[in-house]
Amino acid sequence: MSGQSLALRLAATGRLRRFDVGGRPVRIGFFAPLTGPAQTWGLPGLLGCEIWADWINRAGGLLVGGRRHPVELVPFDAGSATGEAQAGVRALIGSGELAFLLALGGEPLGALLPLLTRTKTLAATLLPSDLSPDTPYLIAPSEIHPLYTVTAVDWLARNRPHLRRVALCTQEDAVGTPARAAYRAAFRAAGWQLTADLPYDPAKGDAGALVAAMMASDPQILCWGTSTAPMVHALTEAAFHAGFKGQILSCTIDDYPRLIARTSAGFLQGALFQFPDFDDPALADRPFYFHRPAEFFADYNRRFPGRWSAVSWEYVAALDIWQAAVEAAGTTAAPSVLAAMKRAGRTETIFGAADWRGQELFGIAHALVGDWPVVEIDRGRARIVAFGSIPDWLSRHRGLMIEEMTALGQMWHQRAGRGAAATGAAESVPASPSRDDRPLPMPEAAGLLPSGR
Repeated sequence: MSGQSLALRLAATGRLRRFDVGGRPVRIGFFAPLTGPAQTWGLPGLLGCEIWADWINRAGGLLVGGRRHPVELVPFDAGSATGEAQAGVRALIGSGELAFLLALGGEPLGALLPLLTRTKTLAATLLPSDLSPDTPYLIAPSEIHPLYTVTAVDWLARNRPHLRRVALCTQEDAVGTPARAAYRAAFRAAGWQLTADLPYDPAKGDAGALVAAMMASDPQILCWGTSTAPMVHALTEAAFHAGFKGQILSCTIDDYPRLIARTSAGFLQGALFQFPDFDDPALADRPFYFHRPAEFFADYNRRFPGRWSAVSWEYVAALDIWQAAVEAAGTTAAPSVLAAMKRAGRTETIFGAADWRGQELFGIAHALVGDWPVVEIDRGRARIVAFGSIPDWLSRHRGLMIEEMTALGQMWHQRAGRGAAATGAAESVPASPSRDDRPLPMPEAAGLLPSGR
């Protein structure tokens, strides 16, 4: 399946083939933090989706079975009043009008998973640790957190071999705990000594106290694991003021220009994380949902200055993969769309070709796993220094990853037991039109329905 969908190609070139226009709106739900400390994992992504929706609608709409339909984003804030937001998502599912749900994942999404499964509603998460065999309509098509974190550790071990002592902290929740396991596995694979391992409550974490405890262990590397943007900034500033002179390693460093202004370019020189700016020259010739990533980056920053984050493009990447499958299947019905996505077993993503994997770690092969960039701050700019292969790392160190995931209770079968107790088995499904009978999704495309469904 092409990594660049038809409507975005048309939007980029200005050429629009005429199809029947004027179908019912295709509604896409967005369930991620729009307020609170985790909003940089949600709100910037919603803004990116608005650009995507504008492109699609300017091109005439989403092509489904020979007819174009306008797309409509329906956002819900998973950052505050989560129960109210969950109720809104449930109502949208019950209306029979939700074609696709985009979610950050974690605890807020967990309560909805039984309903999504029972109604065969396709959803995408940025946290593959949400996946299990009990969630056959949940996919992780754009982000492979926390597996990609091993690529920066592997690169650092090969390129700065004198660094071998690392202190780790990461938030202790559905986002941070899997990352803690992945980092520990990567440190072991690199032969590093873990001098401090400090999970913290994301609502109460004291950056100064954490940094003091980490530095007391005399590390050469301070790793912030997966932490929210405000905490990454607080930790980095605390390390700067404490006089740390070593290597900074983090999953994300959102708004790094502001962080440089509050510390110094010299302090952050060589800091490593995993999310590039899209004007990076290394992206210019790679398969991408839009041929000119620098233009998407410029458009985003022109419309939403100062809002670019690690997730600004990730929900859009999931939308593009979904859109290409809808166009191929001729329907928005989840079983056919999912079958179209996985038919070739391999999909072009922003960082190149990736395979549907995850059976061992997640119990289901619903995560796209391929290359991921290692990003370094160099003279005040984030630049890709390498594309690390996650499959290659796993082929060598899968056992370490499974050991660490198991030790922290993050394997799919461990999480499934907790989830069954938390959500219960008798969740009611809101009354809705039959998902096979309503006008949208379109009638099933012949030959695309998976066997046994």
